[in-house]
Amino acid sequence: MKEYEKIPTSKIERATKFLTTGAKVGGNFVKHYTKKAFDPSLSRDELDKKNAEDIFNSLSELKGGALKVMQMISMDKNTLPTEYAKKFAEAQYKAPALSYPLVVKTFQQYFGKGPTEIFESFSKNAIHAASIGQVHEATLNGKKLAVKVQYPGVADSLTADLKIVKPLASTLFNIRQQDVEHYMEEVTGRLIEETDYENELRQGSEIAEKCKDIENVRFPTYYPTLSNKKVLTMDWLDGMHLDKFIKENHPQETKNKVGQALWDFYNFQIHQLRQVHADPHPGNFLIQLKGNDVQLGILDFGCVKRLPDDFYNDFVKMLDKSILDDESRLEEVFLKLSFINENDTAEEKAFFFNLSKTILTMLTKPVYDGKFNFGDKAYFKRITDYGQEVARMKEVRNTKYARGPRDGIYLGRVYFGLYNILQELEATIDTRTWQN
Repeated sequence: MKEYEKIPTSKIERATKFLTTGAKVGGNFVKHYTKKAFDPSLSRDELDKKNAEDIFNSLSELKGGALKVMQMISMDKNTLPTEYAKKFAEAQYKAPALSYPLVVKTFQQYFGKGPTEIFESFSKNAIHAASIGQVHEATLNGKKLAVKVQYPGVADSLTADLKIVKPLASTLFNIRQQDVEHYMEEVTGRLIEETDYENELRQGSEIAEKCKDIENVRFPTYYPTLSNKKVLTMDWLDGMHLDKFIKENHPQETKNKVGQALWDFYNFQIHQLRQVHADPHPGNFLIQLKGNDVQLGILDFGCVKRLPDDFYNDFVKMLDKSILDDESRLEEVFLKLSFINENDTAEEKAFFFNLSKTILTMLTKPVYDGKFNFGDKAYFKRITDYGQEVARMKEVRNTKYARGPRDGIYLGRVYFGLYNILQELEATIDTRTWQN
């Protein structure tokens, strides 16, 4: 695994790195369109690949909020160019790591001693590295532990980084500026929470206790005396990462159990706890197989979205299929959730009402059906095709308002990530368990 000896922490250093990266991306565009002038059939694949590599390498060196945002956007595989999605997916747990001396420096700053003075053993090389921190393997009193160490300067640079990355995300991914603003305001708050490992320890311990009776789901125990704002220590969970499990040839019955455990875990949080683990990428899940027994390990509670009662009450109304036949009731919910705006013209209101109803009907089909096969390729093709059609609609591109509630940004991310995983598992599950 590639390692960095230092992270640029000053505003000037980080801004300069962003500007250098922007210049590289601009140069890539010039080269691409110069070639295209001589070969009109040239596709954007090569350009996307080069831009993805340059941006990923730059943000990997900087770490922090900008890399995290790109990782989050990469989860939207239906709208993001393939090369970007593939490259930024690496930020989930395969980003370049920090060198060991920087890890020791963090321990000395927050514990007053190095990791080998605290643990019986401590791996000098990171086992996993992501956008905000990296994980080392350790032992203490014969127990195997996972120790997450935050990158220096990440928390302090978050707000400045996100301001700089906004125009980059808007340009590269064709996202309107007002939508980026709408998105970033919510994201900034969650990312600031994510850099506080004491907060993650509280959240992880609380949710694990409340979800302990969900079938086939397990959680690590956290250790407060071995943790602080920048270091988090927990049990080491054995097992394979979910993406590796998906690629291997396992019986469909086993994959269905994993899919059901994921569905039950997320819907219990949403409907019972009104808060949800909001980082559903494969790197946060471990699969342990013992004969016919399947256990789903849940990692990383840094990003937890709490659902306000008014938002939840409107959201859950859309899970009742009868609402599709009651246009006045549906319009009321769409207005409250900002899918349509009170200042829309009659034509705009009709357009966005019909658009929102179509999307709602498609996305809630698994819930409405009760038992659903997420291996239905035709279903996901309809979603992808319609998403591309929506992106081309001039009414959507030219709308004056950001559509959708801010509280729905992370919940949408949860369902999008969950649907993607269930699709890759081709899992058939009972989607009505949340009603029990």
